[in-house]
Amino acid sequence: MSTATEDVDLVGEEIAANIARAALFAALTGVFAYVSFQLPVTSVPFTLQVLGVFLAGVFLGPVWGVASMVLYVVAGAVGAPVFAYGSAGLGSLFGQWGGYLWSYPLAAGIVGIGVHGRGELADPGHVGLGRLVGAMAAATLVIYAFGTLGYAIVGDVSLVTALVAAALPFVPAEAIKAAATVAIVRSDAVTAR
Repeated sequence: MSTATEDVDLVGEEIAANIARAALFAALTGVFAYVSFQLPVTSVPFTLQVLGVFLAGVFLGPVWGVASMVLYVVAGAVGAPVFAYGSAGLGSLFGQWGGYLWSYPLAAGIVGIGVHGRGELADPGHVGLGRLVGAMAAATLVIYAFGTLGYAIVGDVSLVTALVAAALPFVPAEAIKAAATVAIVRSDAVTAR
């Protein structure tokens, strides 16, 4: 008497691969947070986290890009030291820089929609430069809006003061992060599959 057995996939291969990719980009964003230093004109630290947000949206698309940044924020909220200066916990989410962190899932989704639309994922290496830059510019506006508002509320300052302290000093750096994202997307190593 023989017994037939069948493999049962609890999670399909594609979903498992997407979860792994989302975790990878969440971890990458956490590593980028360790590149943190203070600018002399503001108390908000400069980090490379936004580069991780851009890359998650570009390479994972709107759904998994959002999932990746949700995973990143949740990991930091529960104690993984993945925020600026290796900080973690709910205090970071509700502190002076918390608005930025809250914006990351939405910003990754905006980049993902801007680059891929709502259908199948496109090859990012073949997406037009204007579309790529426009998506990152829109995401940056969302990040700055959340960051500025959070800074104003927690710091009990006016929106103008918050904008000058929490957004304007970082505009050149965001342009460099966007340029780095374009360079990564256009590199032969990434587009040659």
